[in-house]
Amino acid sequence: MSTTVKTGPAIPAGPVRGLSLRRPLGDRAFALLALAAGLVVLVILVLIAVTMTQQSTSWFSSEGWSGVFSTDWDPAHGKLGAMAFVYGTVITSIIAIAISFPVSVGVALLLTEVVPRRVAQPIVYVIDLLAVVPSVVWGLWGFLILVPWLQTIYAHIASAVNGIWILGNLFGFLNGNYVSGASFFTCGLILAIMITPIVTSLSREVIATVPATDKEGAYALGATRWEMIRGSVWPHSQTGIVGATLLGLGRAMGETIAAALVIGSSPTITSHLFTPGYSMPSVIANQFGESSGVFRAALIGMGVLLFLLTIIVNLVARAVVERNARRMRGTA
Repeated sequence: MSTTVKTGPAIPAGPVRGLSLRRPLGDRAFALLALAAGLVVLVILVLIAVTMTQQSTSWFSSEGWSGVFSTDWDPAHGKLGAMAFVYGTVITSIIAIAISFPVSVGVALLLTEVVPRRVAQPIVYVIDLLAVVPSVVWGLWGFLILVPWLQTIYAHIASAVNGIWILGNLFGFLNGNYVSGASFFTCGLILAIMITPIVTSLSREVIATVPATDKEGAYALGATRWEMIRGSVWPHSQTGIVGATLLGLGRAMGETIAAALVIGSSPTITSHLFTPGYSMPSVIANQFGESSGVFRAALIGMGVLLFLLTIIVNLVARAVVERNARRMRGTA
């Protein structure tokens, strides 16, 4: 004979706040320390933006937005347009990413998915060493070795594509027969060499976190190695790879000494990539010591523009990543 035991209503769990108050002292101290660290970063970021903006207000007020984004740069005559430097920064960064991204991702996949560990480990050590080489070393190497060597190669390429639509405008001769080893393309190439080890190392770490079960499942379904990478590795790691690429892009956009040595120091806007140019970081480094008044404010204002440009790039990239993530969730 069975008996039924009646019990009273279940007692509701206590509030989450009560549980959080009973956390150990070490957990609460760590939470406060992490919060303080995050706030310090935000405060420093705001202070940098406010201070630099205040120091550059005379340039914005005297030139106006039309003057700020004009192509005239002649400090001796009070012409302080920054558009040529914005153009140079964007073009060299695009060249750097266009060269670095496929190489970095390819090497990261090679080290994680193709070659054995005993072969990959020495290559990883070399890549990590290349990532910490000072930028001035890259710049001097580019100026002393690459610039004279590339000028001859540029001349051959320009003569081959001169007159061809698009290719002639990008790589052909400027003003008849002029190309320069110190140019937009050389600067982009040096920046690509500089950021490739960084993007490769971070991408390799991200790809290495892909669960082995996902890859083994793809192989079990009959996928080839390329299909496994496309279907299992890339969806899992694309957000991290985009983040690594953005870090490299930020390094390329803000690089100063290496860019100043190989870009040619000519504030011009042209579609010909084998001609000298200028970028915002390099003009700040080259001319800040001799500047004063509105000229000095203009150089500081270029730092503000570079700051805004990096924020815009990060926001656009974040939107692209979120869009891809929603699309992947929709197709899953």
